Amino acid sequence: MPIQIVPKDQQAKGAFNGGEIIENKPIGFNREGGALKAYSNLFYWAYASANVDSTIGLHPHQGFEIMSFVLKGQIRHYDTAGKEWIPLEEGAVQIIRSGKGISHAEFMAKDSVMFQIWFDPGLEKTMAQPATYDDFAKEQFPITKSINMEITSLVGGDAPIKMDSPGVEIERLSILSGKHDLQLDEEKIHSFYLIKGDAMFGNQSAKQDDFIRVNEESKLSFENEEQLDLFHISTPTKLAYSTYAELIR
Repeated sequence: MPIQIVPKDQQAKGAFNGGEIIENKPIGFNREGGALKAYSNLFYWAYASANVDSTIGLHPHQGFEIMSFVLKGQIRHYDTAGKEWIPLEEGAVQIIRSGKGISHAEFMAKDSVMFQIWFDPGLEKTMAQPATYDDFAKEQFPITKSINMEITSLVGGDAPIKMDSPGVEIERLSILSGKHDLQLDEEKIHSFYLIKGDAMFGNQSAKQDDFIRVNEESKLSFENEEQLDLFHISTPTKLAYSTYAELIR
């Protein structure tokens, strides 16, 4: 299926601290259900929002590259390497290369919203490496503007974030109303999250919090009547290694 739209109600669900933080997950863990499971080097994708100030306690990670994108508000991060709480404001991004192992905790302020997305860089390699992390402020990301679109590059091109996971490109698009054609690399899988707005992709409609996966297409055509906020990740169709998701299936 070249274009697949996964509505919010078909995504996996999660919560922390009795519902203080709630999540919908375009790509959840196997046990959580949902229409999609891990593919390419995308292992997990959660959209989390905080109803009150809430802290996710200290917990471990190994091997994966774990990225946090602050969409609204503020989060704070603590880990066993830095041993201090670090604030991340709206538009900031953090990447944890969890390597041999690291534990961290996260605080989300009331009404804050974030993506947490895990990538599989090839655990056979990364689990032998020391854990590292980097934080990036909103101002560090290059922005390209055209008549009807503004693109913030987060990974790939001139963006400052460097990943161990191969072939990943990430961008956030602000798109004015109208008819649009996005040029795509047909050798990649393209994953979109509709942060805000509604759009028609041919005869298929998508609305806020829907997820769109596109395979083997060189162009994505759509029409929107109001401004869109669209998050886009492209990943390789084929990898030179077996992912963890493939090994446990």
